[in-house]
Amino acid sequence: MEKKKAMQIEGYPIEGLSIGGHETCIIFPSLRIAFDIGRCPHRAISQDFLFISHSHMDHIGGLPMYVATRGLYKMKPPTIIVPKSIKETVESLFEVHRKLDSSELKHNLVGLDIGEEFIIRKDLKVKAFKTYHVIQSQGYVVYSTKHKLKQEYIGLSGNEIKNLKASGVEITDSITTPEVAFTGDTTADFVVDESNADALKAKVLVMESTFLDDSVSVEHARDYGHIHLSEVRILLSLKSLVTLCLDAHKRFPIFPSHLTLKLQIVNHAEKFENKAILLIHFSARYTVKEIEDAVSALPPTLEGRVFALTQGF
Repeated sequence: MEKKKAMQIEGYPIEGLSIGGHETCIIFPSLRIAFDIGRCPHRAISQDFLFISHSHMDHIGGLPMYVATRGLYKMKPPTIIVPKSIKETVESLFEVHRKLDSSELKHNLVGLDIGEEFIIRKDLKVKAFKTYHVIQSQGYVVYSTKHKLKQEYIGLSGNEIKNLKASGVEITDSITTPEVAFTGDTTADFVVDESNADALKAKVLVMESTFLDDSVSVEHARDYGHIHLSEVRILLSLKSLVTLCLDAHKRFPIFPSHLTLKLQIVNHAEKFENKAILLIHFSARYTVKEIEDAVSALPPTLEGRVFALTQGF
């Protein structure tokens, strides 16, 4: 079978697949990171860091296979980051599989709470942010860190800078930039959470959009902890936002009837500063054509900015 080329978005190759209720695993090979593991697609095995958003089987089911296969290939034990609330249960899961498989299943398991950070390397870190699913869940923002010489030291010779550094003077400023954000499963409520601002500033936002059309209502999507594409359309459209929101409520119950909350969500639409948004986790009821048609029907202002992951459909 011919290998499908990775998507290229804002300089990042992105691989994986995401089918709602079946399997989600999003891979950033240049960062050696995978978000969720699904059924453990082969390309995920070579990623050293795995970030789990929540414990539904279509997102975590392949976890033991991921660790076991890396052991089989004599790769170094992976680092697995999970919500702190499920860390103990995941440890128990591995104990069961050790008994079943008679293998060591070596790995480094880290429990990360919302707002906490994990350092991948000196120039790369990840922070967990709150999402809104039917069980406890969290998303992740990946930050790059660069060090820039402080303004007051620009123009000094190499030896002068070296001497300052040797004497313990901090000669650089750290510049942290949100590069990639991954929501996992969530309702659109994550947008109005002020603490999630960096997720909306990341160069690439990987965001679920499970349902696309009127065969499933927005209310149903929200009841099951998911996003409907019609919400995405309103949240991301930058023209006549208030009018769109008021009109939308007449046609379908996207938001609670309280005007203040509706306006609050609409006001957050302008906070989507992402250069690119990759929509994932479409329901298996849809075909590739239906997905592509629905995404292409988004407002023209979003052209070239919104992409759909259809691998596996």
